[in-house]
Amino acid sequence: METTQMTEKLNQVITPQQLLTHWQGHRALTRRVIEAFPEDKLSDYTIGGMRPFIGLIAELIDLAEGGVEGLATGNWKSAEEWGHVTGNGPKTKEELLAKWDEVTEKINLFFPQITEDNFQDSVLAFGQYEGTVISMILYFIDNENHHRGQSYVYLRSLGINPPFFWER
Repeated sequence: METTQMTEKLNQVITPQQLLTHWQGHRALTRRVIEAFPEDKLSDYTIGGMRPFIGLIAELIDLAEGGVEGLATGNWKSAEEWGHVTGNGPKTKEELLAKWDEVTEKINLFFPQITEDNFQDSVLAFGQYEGTVISMILYFIDNENHHRGQSYVYLRSLGINPPFFWER
C-alpha cells in the first residue's frame, strides 16, 4: 500500500498550493475586470438575455466564499443564505471590490485547511451539488472563467478593452 501511495504522489500533476495560486491568478484578473466595469452599468446593462454584470459577480462571490468554507469545514449554507445572488449583496463597484477582496482572504484562510487526502472525497456542495472536493474547486474556477468571458463581451460592447486574459 505504501508503494501505491508513493507512486500516486510521484504522478501528481499539480500541488494544492499551485492550484490555489492558479485560482488566485484568475481572481486577480476578474478583479481587474470589476475595476474596468462602468459603475453606471453594473446592474442594468445586459446583452442577449445574460444577467447584469453585478449578478454575475455576485454568483462568483457566493460560490467562492461559501464553496471554500464548505469544502474546508463541511458546513454548507444554501445559496439563498449567502444572499448576494438574491440581491442582498454589494450594490456599488466599491462594495463589490471590497467583498471580492474579503472573499480572496477567506480563500487564503480556508483553502489550506482542505487536505490533499480530501480532494477525492465526495461532497454535496450547498446541499444540492454532488461531486468531489477537487471537482468543486475546478467548477468554481471554470464558472469564474465563464462569467468573466461574459463580462469581456459586456466591456467590449461598451467600447472598453478588457484586461489581457493571460495576465494572471
